[in-house]
Amino acid sequence: MSQQTLIGAALMVVGTLLFLPGVTPGTATVPNVVLVAAAALLTYGTYLVGTSEGGRPV
Repeated sequence: MSQQTLIGAALMVVGTLLFLPGVTPGTATVPNVVLVAAAALLTYGTYLVGTSEGGRPV
């Protein structure tokens, strides 16, 4: 695995963990900035993993 793949996977995990308070019932209101940051990390992590190999990006 390349370093780009590992960084992308780590960003995807962190982004997913940031989403959990927003979708868990019974929690306090989560600020929108946390959800936006989670979406951005997931998007960038997916991009890094998708473009880590040669050839056509997935």
